[in-house]
Amino acid sequence: MIEQFLLVAAAHFLALLSPGPDFFLVARLSMTAGWRRATGACLGIALANGVFIVLAFAGISIFRSDGLLFLVIQLAGCAYLLHMGGLFIRHAGNSSLAGVAPQGLGRDGWWRGLGMGLLSGSLNPKNALFYVSLASLVGAGISTGWKLFYGLWMFSVVLAWDVLVALAIGNSRVRQRFSRALPWLERCTGAVLMLLALVVLGSVLVRH
Repeated sequence: MIEQFLLVAAAHFLALLSPGPDFFLVARLSMTAGWRRATGACLGIALANGVFIVLAFAGISIFRSDGLLFLVIQLAGCAYLLHMGGLFIRHAGNSSLAGVAPQGLGRDGWWRGLGMGLLSGSLNPKNALFYVSLASLVGAGISTGWKLFYGLWMFSVVLAWDVLVALAIGNSRVRQRFSRALPWLERCTGAVLMLLALVVLGSVLVRH
């Protein structure tokens, strides 16, 4: 169980490192309105992710771990992670932070940032698919305590990472170093996602 958690946690964290809509929202708010106001967006994004996490684990828990439908969901989850992993590797280095640039002092308040974060996280279909995939790989038979632990861990990591982005993105040196490391981070993310899917596929084949 610990080994599974470490693998899932690593895949989840590495997926956060690749810039997406949520990343750019936090980065722009941090540079235009200051990192304190950007933390509103950070919390909004984390809350949206938290909703997807709860729905994913609650939905998976209603299926029998040895049932055909859960097997189909697991295989679909593996296919999605393999697809995502392939995209990360194929397009490594194409993401750019050039669009994150100072645009003057913003007047966005903390609460407005919270709303923007909620919208950004909620309207990103990849979030829903990603958490359903992770939940299906974790399995339907794990205890409620472990599901709660997974959920709290993922929520906390999303929030902590976004706050760290808000704090660091205003520093041009940090941004440049992150840009240089990004292609390798994306390749590592793709490899870990594909490895996770292959490990689960292997366990499914052994069971059946």
